[in-house]
Amino acid sequence: MPSPASPSPLHADAGSPPVSAWPTILETRGWSDYALLDFGHGRKLERYGGIVVDRPEPQAMGRPRLSEGRWREADAVFTGNDEDDGPGRWRLNRDLPETWKMAFHDVRFLGRFMSFRHVGVFPEQAAHWQWMAERVARDAARPGAEPPRILNLFGYTGLASLVPAAAGAHVTHIDASKKAIGWARENQELSGLEHLPVRWICEDATKFVAREIKRGNTYDGILLDPPKYGRGPKGEVWDLYQSLPELLPMVEKLLSPNAGFLILTAYAIRSSFVALHELMAETLEIRGGRLESGELVLTTEDGARALSTSLFSRWSSK
Repeated sequence: MPSPASPSPLHADAGSPPVSAWPTILETRGWSDYALLDFGHGRKLERYGGIVVDRPEPQAMGRPRLSEGRWREADAVFTGNDEDDGPGRWRLNRDLPETWKMAFHDVRFLGRFMSFRHVGVFPEQAAHWQWMAERVARDAARPGAEPPRILNLFGYTGLASLVPAAAGAHVTHIDASKKAIGWARENQELSGLEHLPVRWICEDATKFVAREIKRGNTYDGILLDPPKYGRGPKGEVWDLYQSLPELLPMVEKLLSPNAGFLILTAYAIRSSFVALHELMAETLEIRGGRLESGELVLTTEDGARALSTSLFSRWSSK
């Protein structure tokens, strides 16, 4: 009688390709300051703190479940360009503050109505924040361990920097926008986390990574959340399809020998998580560990429906 096959390992040893796990769906159901209320007909209805917003969402196919009256009660409605992240304007249906306060665990942050339909937070990323915070806290608590060094590229308003910092990491946050850096600093101050070791740097991500390689610096965890298109502080052009395959091998060189993770997410692109997975697998071909790829998904407040928002690929060493 043949012996039963051994179960596949969850992680591969260093020197070999990572174990692949896909498709993987990471769900965020929301928390006290965020809820996905409904979606359909190319739009989604969400609550950020005490403010309900109605904005475009190309993935929101099918019909809404809530009544038209409930949708009309939205406090703010984004109108204009529905294509990906095109510009438009917000119509406010009542007097609303320019900014409002929200929180995710120990991190507090400000919401703002931006011209590209955003409000300063991507709630589906909470699946990564929680996972990362748990790993950082575990590694930081080891006897004699140095605080993990984390690099956040394309860091935006800083939530993905402040969450690991609050868990015990030393964080370097890179963004090409001075406004985004200023907003991230506001969030740090609002959270009462000014004492934590976070470096806020306004610089082109590719140029920063190249310089760090020359300096011989390494990190124990790296996040990338690049846009489809963008420009650096000095007009540097970013095109995800051309620039990401060039940047990822450089980023791999910044992973320390004992690095714990590398997280990549991508929004508003006409691609698939398989493309991201293969690019990451090629980059990390002798790192071992585990590579899981798939979609970040928001579930409605009642848990009945799911809305895909972005693609991701996440490597962990163990």
